[in-house]
Amino acid sequence: MFHSGKKDCDSTKQTVSKQRVADHGEVFTAPREVNAMLDLVKQETQRIDSRFLEPACGKGAFLTEILRRKLAIVSERYRRNSTDYERYAVLAVASIYGIDLLPDNVADCRALLLGICIENYASACKCKCDCIPTDFVETIRFILSKNIVLGDALTLKYADGSDKPIVFSEWSLVTGNKFKRRNYYFSNLVDSEFNGQFNTSDTGESVWSPVPVREFPITDYKRLKDAE
Repeated sequence: MFHSGKKDCDSTKQTVSKQRVADHGEVFTAPREVNAMLDLVKQETQRIDSRFLEPACGKGAFLTEILRRKLAIVSERYRRNSTDYERYAVLAVASIYGIDLLPDNVADCRALLLGICIENYASACKCKCDCIPTDFVETIRFILSKNIVLGDALTLKYADGSDKPIVFSEWSLVTGNKFKRRNYYFSNLVDSEFNGQFNTSDTGESVWSPVPVREFPITDYKRLKDAE
């Protein structure tokens, strides 16, 4: 049996403490506002592979709702086949990214996202939480460890004292259960003056593309963490 790591979190509470508001300006967005804002891009929140980044994710008010919407589509389309469900659930999680300055927010956000995955799997595939394959859970946990990071979206660096640039992984479903992973510096993703190259799109347009700092072999989703 595994433990999801999910923590109780009052989604209606908008502050943790007055001190954190003073020190970090930390005020969480209320669920009503989260849903109203996401409804403005509703079609994208229902695309399984559409990527979202929250540069000040807190405990995940936006990211958890985005994941719920994506997994609702996964459940609707693939719940009759557990392998198909797992593949696309992994893709849904892999498309969500977050940055936060505070370690407890990062830990809570990862735990909440993992808990949503576990609960949705159990509901969609009609099984008990402790019967969900361990390799699926560990893959989700690994991806979240790379996608939800302790960092500063202004300096584009990790906030762990290392002064290293933030690196994000791009996870692409290639064929069957196989994923391709590429690592990029966050700075290269947000500023075209950094390392990149121009390629020609399918429509003949010149499109700037960042250059990955590391590429991994195409790997079964259950083995993604083994290639680290």
